[in-house]
Amino acid sequence: MTTSTPETAPTPPEERGGGRRAWLREHSELGVCVMLLALGALVLTDALTMDVEIAQRGPIGPKTVPIAVGIGLLVVAVILAVDVLRGGRGEAEGGEDIDLSEPADWRTVLLLAGVFLGAAVLIEPLGFPIAGALLFWGAAYALGSRHLDRDPLIAAGISLITYVVFNNLLGVPLPGGPLMGVL
Repeated sequence: MTTSTPETAPTPPEERGGGRRAWLREHSELGVCVMLLALGALVLTDALTMDVEIAQRGPIGPKTVPIAVGIGLLVVAVILAVDVLRGGRGEAEGGEDIDLSEPADWRTVLLLAGVFLGAAVLIEPLGFPIAGALLFWGAAYALGSRHLDRDPLIAAGISLITYVVFNNLLGVPLPGGPLMGVL
């Protein structure tokens, strides 16, 4: 018969402070598991209810990749949950130079959100080249670039190159807007 000494006996959760709350805090990665599980179920449900024309059926069709991604998400969620319940913990990133005592820069976040929403609203009436240029220029400004003479030119160049690559080379139709006849 063995007796455990106070030094080797595990401390019950009630003595560590909090009981259920402490257990949830120690296993917070389970929240990621729940999100992965929900996302995998959503992807699988959408893939399995997808309407596919008879002409598109075959061994590898439009359902194959979403089904594989959904199954992969479910498998990763289960593996991660098992690891967390066995005591595995994620390691903090060591390469980031972030001062966690500083408050968030909400001005930058709101500027970026406004730029993205503005581009989403303007893409149909103005077309991708113009809306994309405004998106790239606005994002550069929101992130701190103040080169008002060269930033719009770089943004317009990136937007035009992106439009040509996607629309002309890859065959992904993007709205051209008023520049449709020119490009």
